[in-house]
Amino acid sequence: MVFIPKYRRGVITERVFSTLRAAWEQVCADFGSELCEAGWESDHVHLLVSYPPKVALSRLVNSLKGVSARRLRAANWPEVKSKLWGAHFWSPSYCAVSCGGAPLETVKRYVENQRGRASSPS
Repeated sequence: MVFIPKYRRGVITERVFSTLRAAWEQVCADFGSELCEAGWESDHVHLLVSYPPKVALSRLVNSLKGVSARRLRAANWPEVKSKLWGAHFWSPSYCAVSCGGAPLETVKRYVENQRGRASSPS
């Protein structure tokens, strides 16, 4: 999955990403899913998520974006507050691509090669 902040502003820093990742891990656990890999650049994030077929992708994405945005607003980071205003952090769109046919290691390497890499503990 790929998410971008509203207006594609470069607001994602290491501490912002850390807050986002903690929220995503909680949401994934609540959905019986696993955040396998996450990477970031200042203006977008990549997530590799393994989720069961009973989970509706749109509900998962809505929760991933909603919970993470609320946590960021609560943290009140100046790098976010100065570049974004109002109640929205994420753009309403997202990109979700199935990687069922690709080797998982290939997809993980792609996500790892994003600037800010953060693997799940193994």
